[in-house]
Amino acid sequence: MYRHRALRALAITCLAMNAMAEDAPPLVLKTTIALPRVEGRIDHFSADLTGHRIFLSALGNHSVEAIDVKTFQPLKSIPDLAEPQGVLYDSVSNRLFVPSAGDGTVKIFDAASFQLSATVKLGSDADNIRYDSRRESIIVGYGSGALAILRGDGTKSGEIKLDAHPESFQLEKEGHRLFVNIPERLEIAVVDLDKRSVIARWHEWSALQNFPMALDEKHGRRFAGFRTPPRLLSIDTNSGKVIASADIVGDTDDLFYDAARELVYVIGGGGFVDVLDAKDPAHLQRVAHIETASGARTGLFVPEWSLLFIAVPKRGGRAAEVRVYEVKDGK
Repeated sequence: MYRHRALRALAITCLAMNAMAEDAPPLVLKTTIALPRVEGRIDHFSADLTGHRIFLSALGNHSVEAIDVKTFQPLKSIPDLAEPQGVLYDSVSNRLFVPSAGDGTVKIFDAASFQLSATVKLGSDADNIRYDSRRESIIVGYGSGALAILRGDGTKSGEIKLDAHPESFQLEKEGHRLFVNIPERLEIAVVDLDKRSVIARWHEWSALQNFPMALDEKHGRRFAGFRTPPRLLSIDTNSGKVIASADIVGDTDDLFYDAARELVYVIGGGGFVDVLDAKDPAHLQRVAHIETASGARTGLFVPEWSLLFIAVPKRGGRAAEVRVYEVKDGK
């Protein structure tokens, strides 16, 4: 009888553990990094994988903040920037490229000394920035509709004209295309990087204000976050047709695709981060709706560290901070 009771207790324990595993959230708060001197809106991030650092563009504070990811402590603040919107760490040159809206420049800093090494004047509203590893160039969206192409030393080597100001854009790693969100025209532009020209324009959406995006090159789809109404669309990268859609948190400005787990993380100023299962190409299923903070709409997912960083701006009596979430694989 004792043996039967022990087996029954073991079975109940296993069932309870399985239920807990099923209910375990895919993101767990690991730590919080206080930024007590940072005021105003916080925009986009970049990571230094080797040096274990992240950099964030504190637009409202007119600074770029460097954070040590080993200690999860602030490391350095680069001040006196004119509304920095993006930041790019280039591991090849160990430089930081910082595009700013206020003066339309890209400032280049040595990432060891944090000293300014060059300033590139683009025109106006310098914004999102990406590194093109295949062509060893830096691409910056700016102005009323253009992508500037810069060499590693900051000199401009070309430009791609667009229909209006570009927001988030992503490059194929294996191909030659670049996809650009242009919310003013409710458009996604497809750019041939070899030809440096727009080869397609997609417009058929059921929502407005397409700001963030992520690319799943393996499965030929891109994820676009829309704000009105708050929707995530999965779009075929060859036809431009919508494959699947799902409701998401409001006021999204960053989203990321986790290729290893086939999950999409959507960060929204509505005060939540949504996690969507994207394993089935024909469906997007929201599997978690995790509370963050009002206005926390930007961040960075670093797959090599299995960490999602979310910027929380100062509001009311709440100081600015970065919340660090660890991705859990579940059972």
